[in-house]
Amino acid sequence: MSTYLNINNLVKKFGDFTALNDISLQINQGEFICFLGPSGCGKTTLLRAIAGLDLATSGSILQDGKDTTFLPPEKRNFGIVFQSYALFPNLTVAENISVGLHNQGKSVAEAVDIVNHWLGIIGLADSAPKYPNQLSGGQQQRVALARALALSPGLLLLDEPLSALDAQVRSHLREEIRTLQRKLGITTIMVTHDQEEALAMADRIVVMNHGVIEQVGTPQEIYDKPASRFVAEFVGNMNFIASSVISSQQIRIAETLLPKPKETLNRGDMFDLAVRPEDIQFSDDPQGLPIQVKAMEFQGTYVRAECQLTGNMNAPIIKVDVPIREVRALGLNNGEFRRIRYSDNYTHIFPRKRSNSSTTVNTQAVEA
Repeated sequence: MSTYLNINNLVKKFGDFTALNDISLQINQGEFICFLGPSGCGKTTLLRAIAGLDLATSGSILQDGKDTTFLPPEKRNFGIVFQSYALFPNLTVAENISVGLHNQGKSVAEAVDIVNHWLGIIGLADSAPKYPNQLSGGQQQRVALARALALSPGLLLLDEPLSALDAQVRSHLREEIRTLQRKLGITTIMVTHDQEEALAMADRIVVMNHGVIEQVGTPQEIYDKPASRFVAEFVGNMNFIASSVISSQQIRIAETLLPKPKETLNRGDMFDLAVRPEDIQFSDDPQGLPIQVKAMEFQGTYVRAECQLTGNMNAPIIKVDVPIREVRALGLNNGEFRRIRYSDNYTHIFPRKRSNSSTTVNTQAVEA
């Protein structure tokens, strides 16, 4: 698979503030990439640098082998869809889509054919004469998408295109966008802060924080093998269980002694054992962690049990996701004392400082 977009050592500064700090990333032809991260992490700034809306301070951007780093937007080969739709309210749907086509020099007849083609693809063939205020939010976003794609760009940029929509429309439209992207094979970058959106749509996810890339990987890689504590905390739900190594063979969690999960851990090490709620089970194993069920949250196909380690009332809550069928079989109830267990195959270790502080000094995850 050939590289279509090559970003090398990109830096973007606004005065003394560094929004992007030495970003390097390669995106393949036809890939669907999601830039994922919290507000202020740099994901939108990176998208705008690719589009030429914010020129980089240093570094380079090559699109299809052409250096576009400092080109103005109109000299770059991309289409863009914004969160706010950005449709012209005084133009009809057909006119909104055809604006860029006329700027490309298309004749009226050519533009009409292209507009009708894309209206058919987005399922709005009868909406050409309507105005944006006569459409729903989801329909307006489809028009914005058609306007971008009608120009036959080599690159499609999506700046949080679904965040203004309600949950049901958002879910439906993300499926439509992903299906259309696969059909067209167009290289696509989407900015989002919604991890569910990124996990569902992306071929690869670029997790960003404070202007740097924390991890790049497939949705499953990001979820199953978080490269840093930040990724573990930001993507999905994760329990962080305070632990310490007490011997060459054992660790302590609260008052329970368990086998040491990793040979590289040394006696005296203090660390957080990270494990996802779905990877913890209730068990009759006497070697399991003793807990009390503090609350049960019904989620339809599963129940999220909030548990607290016995003997340590100040310990953080441990969340356990239990399929509804197992809840019935266990007869699980609030207030019960039970035991839970986990597999070392699905845990991660985040070392801590050896002090009264729980500050993490090594944020790299170590597979347990």
